[in-house]
Amino acid sequence: AMAGGLEPDLAALRRELSGPAALSVVIALIAVAVTFLIWRFVQGRRSSRKAVLLLGLCDAGKTLLFARLLSGRYRDTQTSITDSSATYQVSRDKSTSVTLIDLPGHESLRLQFLERFKAAARAIVFVVDSVAFQREVKDVAEFLYQVLVDGTVLKNAPALLIACNKQDVTMAKSAKLIQQQLEKELNTLRVTRSAAPTSLDSSGGPSQLGKKGKDFDFSQLPMKVEFVECSARGSKGEEGDADLEGLEKWLVKVT
Repeated sequence: AMAGGLEPDLAALRRELSGPAALSVVIALIAVAVTFLIWRFVQGRRSSRKAVLLLGLCDAGKTLLFARLLSGRYRDTQTSITDSSATYQVSRDKSTSVTLIDLPGHESLRLQFLERFKAAARAIVFVVDSVAFQREVKDVAEFLYQVLVDGTVLKNAPALLIACNKQDVTMAKSAKLIQQQLEKELNTLRVTRSAAPTSLDSSGGPSQLGKKGKDFDFSQLPMKVEFVECSARGSKGEEGDADLEGLEKWLVKVT
């Protein structure tokens, strides 16, 4: 008798569940599940990239910066012709670490080594000599352009830091000026490259920097770009500490 009394209610519930409202709920649940799976996939790929690459021209100070980050101590360096890598403890409790890789800056080697390690890059530190910048701005922009239009770099969009090194020297250019000059030079490169017969990135597709029809600035890139002033040598040279606070805070944030 009780079952018979509930039959009208059960029938109404069945009709409700088979109606448009139920379909909307099912679609919403599927959308949530797909979003979750995509998020897990992206996070998994990102977590598999454990390298922080140090890039830049010769004599920008990459190798000394590499040594300072690892040991805190000053050491004499020379132009590198191969890569150097080591585990860098990001946090004081040693719970987080990344592989820090110093790549050669020589023109004949740098793209070759970038090709080898770019897929593993969680972040990139592009080191600029703030003292020689005015003289080297075209070369710096050329190398940075090649990095930024690389298909793998564009796809993975690793965090990018422009480390304006050698700020202990009086004639060093500020990070703000370096950013403005780089944006101007990169915009010029983009215009001249787009006028060439064919410009391809490493993935075989047409290269594109920034937004078409607008002057280039770093906010147009798919990765987050930041600038920091630093000094791997330090104001007291080998007798003192390096000024890498901004860089170290950035490494904590991106890893």
